[in-house]
Amino acid sequence: MNREKEIYKVTLVGSAGNVALLTFKFIAGVMGHSSAMIADAVHSLSDFITDVIVLAFVHVSAKPQDADHDYGHGKYETFASFIIGLALMAAATGIIVSGVAKLVDWAGGKELEAPGWLALAAAIISIIVKEVLYQYTVRRGKHLDSQALVANAWHHRSDALSSIGAAVGIGGAILLGNRWTVLDPLASVVVGLMLVKVSIDLLRSSVGELTESSLSSDIEQEIENIICSFPDVQEPHNLRTRRIGNRFAIEAHVRMDGNVPLAVAHDRSDAIEEALRERFGRQTHITIHMEPVK
Repeated sequence: MNREKEIYKVTLVGSAGNVALLTFKFIAGVMGHSSAMIADAVHSLSDFITDVIVLAFVHVSAKPQDADHDYGHGKYETFASFIIGLALMAAATGIIVSGVAKLVDWAGGKELEAPGWLALAAAIISIIVKEVLYQYTVRRGKHLDSQALVANAWHHRSDALSSIGAAVGIGGAILLGNRWTVLDPLASVVVGLMLVKVSIDLLRSSVGELTESSLSSDIEQEIENIICSFPDVQEPHNLRTRRIGNRFAIEAHVRMDGNVPLAVAHDRSDAIEEALRERFGRQTHITIHMEPVK
């Protein structure tokens, strides 16, 4: 099965889980009178929406280079990660606003309705299902080197974390009596703040790639070490790197003895490119510029 189909398969598994959970959570939240569970259901809905985004953009990102995209379409997958981050931020904001509104009502003397056991059961089931989906998706995402899948995996994990917060708030409100019904909306606010942190991390990563940030210093050092492993080359410089979806782009200037034949210098450039592709993938875009030693 090729990479695109694998990503589709993993995403569809997550989508099926999200549809089942968001339906159950909405019913449990309404029938169990729990704002925390309704907020959790909204989060699951945002998960489902991002699954749809991944399915749409991964298909585009898998297209090969063409006349209008010399470097391929890999950035579309990064753009999908960016949209996922925005969707998560929007969901988090809505959850926080709703929770704060209920806290204000409580502070003004309004009695909040205690959540029911159905809401607590939904939170516990959600924790288990979403953690399983996270583990499955993140492992496949790393194996397939898909930023969009890894980002979507964190959406599953954030939903599991939000369900933990919801379970604590709902359980406390049920077990501690009417004086503690405020724990339910308080839990929803805590959940929202956790989601804000996750969304910021996703946005920072995708924006960095979309604005052509370099690869990490560790990877760049490894690239230079591979180049320097060839005894007849020296002084790699003007190293430029970036990420294009699941591929790397590497450009470097390398010096050789100016008296060697052009064919020898060309062969050495090919050998360096092959060594880099062996390490970073066959689809790595590499440009090696050979210069004479001065």
